[in-house]
Amino acid sequence: MRIVGIGTSAGGLASLEDFFRNTPCDTGMAFLVVQHLDPTQKALLPELLQRYTQMPVYEAEQNMPVRADSVYVIPPNRELRVINDTLKLDEPAQTRGLRLPINVLFSSLASARNEQAIAVVLSGMGSDGTLGLQAIKATGGLTVVQSPESAQFDAMPRNAIEAGCADIVAPADEMPALILAYDRRVPEPGESPDHNHRSQASLARLDPLLRILRQHTRHDFSLYKPTTLNRRIERRMVIHGMSDLADYNRFLADNNQEVQLLFRELLIGVTEFFRDPETGDYLIETALPELIANLPGDATLRAWVVGCSTGEEAYSLAIAFTEALEKTEPSRELDLQIFASDISPEAINLARRGQYPHTIQNAVSGDRLARFFNKHDTYYQIKPFIRDKVLFARHDVILDPPFTKLDLIACRNLLIYFDLTLQRRILPLFHYSLRPNGLLMLGSSETIGRLNHLFAPLKPKMRLYQSKPFQSARHSDFLLKSFPPMSNLPKEQSVSSSQIPPQEATNTLQSAADHILLQSYAPAAVVLNADADIVYISGRTGKYLEPAAGKANWNIHAMAREGLRESLYAALKQVREQSEPLELTGLRVQTGAGIQGLDLTLQALNEPDALKGMTLVVFRDAPAPKGSGRRKPASAAEHDHALEIQRYQKEIEGLRQQAKMTREELQASNEELQSTNEELQSANEELTTSKEEMQSMNEELQTINTELQTKLDDLALAQSDMQNVLNSIEIAVLFLDQDLNVRRYTERAAAIISLRETDIGRPLSDLTSSLRYPELQEDARRTLDTLAATEKQITTSDDRWFSVRIIPYRRLDNVIDGVVITLVDITETKNLESLLRKAPQG
Repeated sequence: MRIVGIGTSAGGLASLEDFFRNTPCDTGMAFLVVQHLDPTQKALLPELLQRYTQMPVYEAEQNMPVRADSVYVIPPNRELRVINDTLKLDEPAQTRGLRLPINVLFSSLASARNEQAIAVVLSGMGSDGTLGLQAIKATGGLTVVQSPESAQFDAMPRNAIEAGCADIVAPADEMPALILAYDRRVPEPGESPDHNHRSQASLARLDPLLRILRQHTRHDFSLYKPTTLNRRIERRMVIHGMSDLADYNRFLADNNQEVQLLFRELLIGVTEFFRDPETGDYLIETALPELIANLPGDATLRAWVVGCSTGEEAYSLAIAFTEALEKTEPSRELDLQIFASDISPEAINLARRGQYPHTIQNAVSGDRLARFFNKHDTYYQIKPFIRDKVLFARHDVILDPPFTKLDLIACRNLLIYFDLTLQRRILPLFHYSLRPNGLLMLGSSETIGRLNHLFAPLKPKMRLYQSKPFQSARHSDFLLKSFPPMSNLPKEQSVSSSQIPPQEATNTLQSAADHILLQSYAPAAVVLNADADIVYISGRTGKYLEPAAGKANWNIHAMAREGLRESLYAALKQVREQSEPLELTGLRVQTGAGIQGLDLTLQALNEPDALKGMTLVVFRDAPAPKGSGRRKPASAAEHDHALEIQRYQKEIEGLRQQAKMTREELQASNEELQSTNEELQSANEELTTSKEEMQSMNEELQTINTELQTKLDDLALAQSDMQNVLNSIEIAVLFLDQDLNVRRYTERAAAIISLRETDIGRPLSDLTSSLRYPELQEDARRTLDTLAATEKQITTSDDRWFSVRIIPYRRLDNVIDGVVITLVDITETKNLESLLRKAPQG
């Protein structure tokens, strides 16, 4: 049974109507509907949805089992979750303001149903549902979003689409057919694919597709399990409405965006905080304390989380280490360095942010949330002292060399997607990376296989193993044999001499001579833009500048060597405020060959126009003090010593001034930023609160308005039915209110009593009629007062007879609110009666 979670907000009733009117009642699926509702009002949504579907519609109740071909609707002021095919209801964290019940449902579906989960986002305001869709998509479920142009309110669908987590975008009335087509063609996990040529695609038939992926992503999926590949590829084909693998290969070759989507599809990123509590407790109580006890006092415990996805596993390990250290040696200062790697750049970016939805409170205890997280309105933020322990990096465990000298490796639920050949190549790499007696953590469905000579089971049920001191795999060419040869990897293409512009070639005597002179005699210099980024280099500057580690950064402050950075920062700030060059002498810079004396000249450039706003920095080696062959007298040595001390004092004083100026500037900037931040924070809180209140109110009013409009339509239909009934009967009827004013009448009554549309509300006494019944007003008043019916036979001016009956007008709530006068034509009866009287007797 697949479970379909449907989330909607403002304008959602019309979309739900379109969806369920086109959904068969025998799909074999269950449908859970979450709409933003007024928490203080009873919802009419179950009754309204029952009009559009033959499936039974229930309001969700605590511990209610989920059954196929049924619809379950969230009650007001509740959050709905699915746990083991059972509905769970919880009170939201806040009654008013911004609530995200759709994210709550979708996240629980992702955990409970994985690839069997289907999430649908319909019309609504805000962004509720987007985070939940990401969770569904990460587990391999299907995400369906209403096309914004077909939604009354397009904010929720548009947010989901812009976040890149929509597999299918379609109008609400087309969604059921697309979902059923997906259900028929994509097999469930653990099932064998359909016995047709598409689902039985072997790795040989997948070779063209895998080659395209390898060319665009550098990742080789040929050693992944064929069942996983077939299911995920079939899923993408269904989404695009394709039935032939060759057609999809051609589509993939011409569409780089689809290549990236398929790549992300094949990366199964399923993770959560403390997903195995028993293993976590064992780490904190036993395994980590033993590791810590065996480490030297100043050592660093090094761990590697392989396939970290969005970071929950890595942060859980950092929290477990912190708690284990406090329980065993609280006074010991021991560093932890966790390398967390994944091949998905999107997952790494999310992990680096360290922001997680409020749904993590289901997996993380309240004490841990309070201690290790900062709570915000819509997410929890990991605290800096935990975040600083984890280094996230994009890394392919199949292609890239491993991290080494590790005490612990956590590789949970990654090997299950690799075939046996790849597993036997990866596990020895883990052994190579671990220190003796290091720990290896695998997923609940993973084992070390036949590699018992590398790892000893520490806790087999927990899939926790200890590295054995086996050395045969550590020979010199082990790593070379573990990775693809370099000849298979893409190389940079060399630049041919024909690509060099002719004007840049030093093919003349003058240009060659100028080149040698500039290289030999011109001082090294750089030109900086307004942001202190280097835009031009002249001469050899490597003695003073060096590239910073990490991503390429051409900012001079990042490249300046030790001893130059502080002076350069203050000088650049000063030279921009003056027109004359600024000279700095006697600087001492740490180079690869030792301490180098340096003189620095800075000049702000205002012309030509191409250099306006830039700064020229010229480097000149300071000459070393000249020595003498003869030994100086004591007085001369003392004089030189005094001069050197004086120079040092002057340099120290200059550095103090620079430090003071920098400190004052930083303090002023910090105060301004703090003030601005407080103002912005205050304004942001006010705006956020106002937005949440307005959004909630608007959603509630929109839902109530939709329900009322439906009721008005029903009332209008009932009124039309009543009007047709009254006009179809051969009885004249006149309705009067408590003041005996005309409320309503039938067409036949207008033929007896002079009535027209403008007479509604006029007193009965003002009307003329053909009835010879002057006591009509008095009898009507008597009936209203006594509640006793009155019935008389009255003639008209044209000699017709009518039976006039006056009864009280009784409302549904049993309140008397006027009278009803019915006039039945009995002329024929009277004429027949008269003939019978005149006929001879006997």
